[in-house]
Amino acid sequence: MTPSPQSGGATLTKDAAPGETLLKVTGLQKHFPIRKGLLQRQVGAVRAVDGIDFEVKSGETLGVVGESGCGKSTMGRLITRLLEPTAGTVEFEGRDITHLGVSAMRPMRRDVQMIFQDPYSSLNPRHTIGTIISAPFKLQGVSPEGGVKKEVQRLLSVVGLNPEHYNRYPHEFSGGQRQRIGIARALALNPKMVVADEPVSALDVSIQAQVVNLLDDLQQELGLTYVIIAHDLSVVRHVSDRIAVMYLGKIVELADRDSLYKAPMHPYTKALMSAVPIPDPRRRSAKSERILLKGDVPSPISPPTGCRFHTRCWKATQICTTVEPPLVALKPGQEVACHHPENFEDQQPQDTVLLTAARDAVDLVAVGTAAELTEAKAAEAAAADAEPVAKDADVPDEPVAKDADVPDEPVAKDADVPDEPVAKDADVPDEPVAEVADKPVTKAAEESGTPGAAAADAEVSNETPAASAESPEGTPEGTPEADTDRPEPTEK
Repeated sequence: MTPSPQSGGATLTKDAAPGETLLKVTGLQKHFPIRKGLLQRQVGAVRAVDGIDFEVKSGETLGVVGESGCGKSTMGRLITRLLEPTAGTVEFEGRDITHLGVSAMRPMRRDVQMIFQDPYSSLNPRHTIGTIISAPFKLQGVSPEGGVKKEVQRLLSVVGLNPEHYNRYPHEFSGGQRQRIGIARALALNPKMVVADEPVSALDVSIQAQVVNLLDDLQQELGLTYVIIAHDLSVVRHVSDRIAVMYLGKIVELADRDSLYKAPMHPYTKALMSAVPIPDPRRRSAKSERILLKGDVPSPISPPTGCRFHTRCWKATQICTTVEPPLVALKPGQEVACHHPENFEDQQPQDTVLLTAARDAVDLVAVGTAAELTEAKAAEAAAADAEPVAKDADVPDEPVAKDADVPDEPVAKDADVPDEPVAKDADVPDEPVAEVADKPVTKAAEESGTPGAAAADAEVSNETPAASAESPEGTPEGTPEADTDRPEPTEK
C-alpha cells in the first residue's frame, strides 16, 4: 500500500518489525561492456559485481569493506536501483524491484535513499540549500505539515546545522557541513533504508567522528536501516552490526562484527585486519603481525578461475584454481567462501600441495601461529621487565662518572696554577736585569774583561738587596738563606 502524501513514509518506517528481512539480494551481477571498432562491437566486459548474495534485516547496519575496485560502490547503486543489474534479483520488503521502470520505482524511492561519497559534486552549486533539501518533497508530491520551508529548517537542525542558512549556497559550507546537507536530503522522506557510500572518507578525522555519531543517533531516533560502504575498518567496526568483505566482485566473508574482528576465517580478511595499526607504545619491540600480500589485484575484465584470491593467497592449492568455493556458513552467523579457512578446520584436507605463488606468499606472512604469538608476547613482557632494570643500572653509572671527573678538573687547575706564576717570576727579573746590567757592565768589563760574568755577578748582587729592600719581612735573620747571601758582596 502506498503511504499517504502527508506521512512521507514515516508510518511504514514505524511499522517495520525489527529483525525482519528488509532487503534480499540473490546472484546480483553487473557487467560493464567494453566496445571497440567502428561498429562498437562488444569485445569484453568489466565484471564489477559478479554474483553476490546477502540479506539486510530491519534496524541493523551492514558494513561493506574491501579495497578499491572490488565493486562496493557499484553494489550500493544496484540495490538502490540507480544502476540496472545485468543478472540476479533485488527484493525490498518481499517485492522484486530488479527491473522496475522509472515510474514504478518512484514510490520506492521514498523508502530507499542514498548518501553519496563526494559532498562537493553531489550538491548542485546553482541551487540553495533550501532548494536541494526540499527537492524530494516536490518530486514525490509530499506536503509536510507546517510547510516545506519549516520542514527543511527542522531537518537542518536535526543534522546540526543552523536553520537560518536556508538561503545559502553549497560553496559557503565546509566539507563536513556539505555532507550533513546530503544526510538531511536523504532523510527528508523518512526512508526505511539508507545506503551510505563512504560518507566520511572525504572529511577530516574530527568531522568523521561527528558524522558517524550523527548517523548513530538518527538510527536510534528514526529506526533506520543502514548499508555503509567504507574503507576505514575502525569506522565500520564502530557502526556496523554485520560486515561483508568483498574481493574482485565477490563477497568472500559475511559475519557479525565481533566474530569477524576476533577470528577472521578468510585469508583475505585476515590480511585486511592485520593492516590496521594498533596505537600501543608497549608493542614497539614486538614482532609485526602485518601480512603483506604479494602482487596486485587481478583485472576484473578477466578474473582468475576458481577462487579469485588464489593468486595472492598463502594457502592456495590446486583445487583453489579450478573450483570456486561457495559462500557457506561454517559457524553460526559467519559465512566464508574458502577451501582452506583460517581459525577453522580445513574444508579440503586431501589437497595439501601448495601452489608456487602460495609458497612465495608464505614468506610474506608474519607472525601467525599461536606459538609465535606466545613467543612475541613473552618477549614483550621480558622487555617490559628489563626496562626498569636498565634504568636502575644506569643511575649509579652517571654519578660515578661525575665523581671521577670532579677531581680531575681541580687537579688540572692546580697543576696549571703554579706554572703561570713560575713563568711570571722567570720573566720578572729579565726586565730589571737589563737595566741593572747596563750600569755595572762597563766597570766589570774594565777589570776582568768578561762582561758576561760581570753582568751575572751584578745581577745577583743587585737582585738580593733589592729583594730584601722590597720585602724586609720575607727572609728573617739567622736563616741559611741569609748566610748564603752575605758572602756575595765579600767576593766583590
